[in-house]
Amino acid sequence: MNCCGLLDPEQQPVPLKSIEVQLEVKDHVATVVSTLIYENKEDKPIEAVFVFPLPGDAAVCHFSAKIGQTEIVAEVKEKQEAREEYDDALSSGQQAFLLEESEQSPDIFSLKVGSLPPGESASIRLEYVIELSVQADDGLRFCLPAVLNPRYQPQGSEGASVQVTSVPASQVPYTLSFSARVSSPRPISKVESSCSLDPLQYLNTEQTQAMVKLAAGHKFDRDVELLIYYKDAHQPTAVVEAGQASAKPGTLMGDPVVMLSLYPEFPQAVMSSLASCGEFVFLLDRSGSMDCPTDNSEQQETCIGSARDTLLLLLKSLPMGCYFNIYSFGSTYEHIFPKSVKYSQKTMKEALKKVKQMTADLGGTEILMPLNHIYSQPCIPSQPRQLFVFTDGEVGNTHQVINLVKKNSASHRCFSFGIGEGASSALINGLAKEGGGHAQFITGTERMQPKVMQSLRFALQPVVSDISVTWDLPKKMSVTVLSPPIRAIFQGQRSLVYAQLTGQSSEAAEGCVTVKYNLAGHPSQNQLTFNLKPAEDTGLTVHRLGARTLIRSLEMEEREVRGQQDGRLKEKVVKLSVQSGVSSSFTAFIAVNKDDSKTIQGPMVQRNVPAPEMPWTGSQAVCQAPVKKRTGFFTKARKMFQPSKDAAQHRAPVQYEYEMRGCILRSAVQHEYDRGIFGSAVQHKYDRGIFGSAEYEDGGDVSDSDEYEDGGDVSDSDVQHEYDRGIFGSAVDTVSSYETLALKCGSAGLSSAGPLPKQPHKDPLLQLVSLQQASGCWLLDPALAAALGKTSKEVEKSKPASIKKEVWATILALIWLHGFKMDAKEEWELLAMKAVSWLRAQKAPCVTECIEAGNTLLGCKVQKDALGL
Repeated sequence: MNCCGLLDPEQQPVPLKSIEVQLEVKDHVATVVSTLIYENKEDKPIEAVFVFPLPGDAAVCHFSAKIGQTEIVAEVKEKQEAREEYDDALSSGQQAFLLEESEQSPDIFSLKVGSLPPGESASIRLEYVIELSVQADDGLRFCLPAVLNPRYQPQGSEGASVQVTSVPASQVPYTLSFSARVSSPRPISKVESSCSLDPLQYLNTEQTQAMVKLAAGHKFDRDVELLIYYKDAHQPTAVVEAGQASAKPGTLMGDPVVMLSLYPEFPQAVMSSLASCGEFVFLLDRSGSMDCPTDNSEQQETCIGSARDTLLLLLKSLPMGCYFNIYSFGSTYEHIFPKSVKYSQKTMKEALKKVKQMTADLGGTEILMPLNHIYSQPCIPSQPRQLFVFTDGEVGNTHQVINLVKKNSASHRCFSFGIGEGASSALINGLAKEGGGHAQFITGTERMQPKVMQSLRFALQPVVSDISVTWDLPKKMSVTVLSPPIRAIFQGQRSLVYAQLTGQSSEAAEGCVTVKYNLAGHPSQNQLTFNLKPAEDTGLTVHRLGARTLIRSLEMEEREVRGQQDGRLKEKVVKLSVQSGVSSSFTAFIAVNKDDSKTIQGPMVQRNVPAPEMPWTGSQAVCQAPVKKRTGFFTKARKMFQPSKDAAQHRAPVQYEYEMRGCILRSAVQHEYDRGIFGSAVQHKYDRGIFGSAEYEDGGDVSDSDEYEDGGDVSDSDVQHEYDRGIFGSAVDTVSSYETLALKCGSAGLSSAGPLPKQPHKDPLLQLVSLQQASGCWLLDPALAAALGKTSKEVEKSKPASIKKEVWATILALIWLHGFKMDAKEEWELLAMKAVSWLRAQKAPCVTECIEAGNTLLGCKVQKDALGL
């Protein structure tokens, strides 16, 4: 075999040479065209198979192949029919191309390039359209998934798992080029990205058109994310698109379709006071993959470490009078309290103590079990349930999870957070959409905390109920709504509605849409009047997005009644998919080169094109080199999980099999951290976390101000755990007792101990936040003085005589936040509001004098009004 060219992990040639992506953004809708160049440098015909990610809410609407001067445009057909046509073509010596969506998750696609002759090249063109999601800071987010991490398939889940061939990002054997053209009625203020971009180029003097390119040398170590900002805030809009001339009137593609972008505005009187009640349930992913770094920086903060930091802020920001609980999951699940408890200093302290012990040690990603348990708990009267889900999204049973959330959507709102590169957009967006909440993605060097606190503000907004949409159209026109009913409305967030317009109207005719809802007991409504004249130069973008919306709704409905009906819903989806040219889970794109002169002779070999995946650096792999050395070390890591039946209270053994260069390590690792298997001699040393407190197994805790100094001695007989990342620490780097390890090694050796990574400094903000009481106040103690950068004597001496210690401490903390951490205001604003409410309740005298003294002590100039007092 001729092995020149690029090779995959098995040293086989990789036929995919390059990917070129062109993005065109018009206001908040994007069209993406990807061109994949394949080349067969072998001496026999090949079939190239490429499994890759796409956005879960994309409408794939074009697929074609060009061989030489011949272009073959694919058709959409029922999936099994398309597969059979593909196989028949290959067996007849014809070239064929097949593109299909995964049945398990709509954000994974499989592309097969069949019978590519020796020395031949093929250019594959793939096109999709997508709406850009609105971020809390008014930016529009586009994400080109470049990372496809293996998805965990729980035992007993429906369907076969998606087979992904993947390599570490640094070893991807093909190149990516990316360019974006942005146009809008409003000026474009900036375009940001987690990847390196060439400078933004404006194409006109009004700055309403611009172009940007991805800098050369993208390493496939992260998704390509763009954040686009327009100079004016988003406004309600309506776009009417003319039907396809060749399509029959009365059909979806033959009639005009309207896309409504609604931005409801809530009365200021209602929004001025956030809710002080609710049941807040936090569900944290503790699977092994959560121990991966959040990005590739030298700091090596892990996803689980960042999640723990975030839970600290969340717990400090909850309102008094609410209820809460924290669940964590992997192959099994755990909960801190048997049921949600009332928020108090005692319950908050107990929860934080458990949170800082959480590591990514629970194995797989089985999210259905804890969700079922949460939904089985009765709701608390007058306490609306708010569910926050934190996960890296590496699950294989996406549809099952989303169906469960939809089934229980009447009892809660679900806010979801995709952590790290390669998080499933289908899962994260689906959870929020069906749960009536809001989705956020945290990638690259982004901090998780600001985004989560933005979602907490949404959760604290009054629940909007009784939502209805009414249409006022000319007499000869009727409307068929394509979108599912609006489930949730948040201040400043967009709601999209697609509808088919049937009938005739004059060019000057107008339509009106009214959205009515009940907000905190107040009937409210918003109206949008729009011209019915179709817009120009939109192509069929709106039709395809409307078709995609209807297809997704019908697919979900079909899954809910599968086995109970005669397949009519599936037939409806197939018909709509074929008619609109938009992919679905029941259809596929098929293209066959029927040129008789191109018949291909000889046996064909299959070549899998690897997708990039982030290197897995789970804390469960104990006999490893330090973190920096082991990144990308394993060529393949396969996790085998054995879920426990009694999952709520016990962790199942987690077995890992690593296939390495010349070395196979198999270990059944039973994770029993501080559960008695080491006896009472286990001492946990949290000497680098922001808490700084020493805690003993299942015993009482030492006060927040009692700290072990770095380098403090610990008895040799004690088992010391060094949790060394994030504010609580993270992965266990030193563990003394495990099951026997069976090692079969060749020439490659593994070090069981290495130098501990350099410890990050404590985050001053999180250090101060950790000292706040549940009521909102701070205590005047040495720990607070240290967080403020002062001595206890300095703080005590500056206190006005008539002021209580807690009042003085709380005002100092607020001055420090406003004076030194305004750049992180989103993270501490809610807990500061709670502190201000506490101060007002104290009716303390001499507040102005107290603020002046605090400013003098801390060297600030914060005004009384700025503090909210």
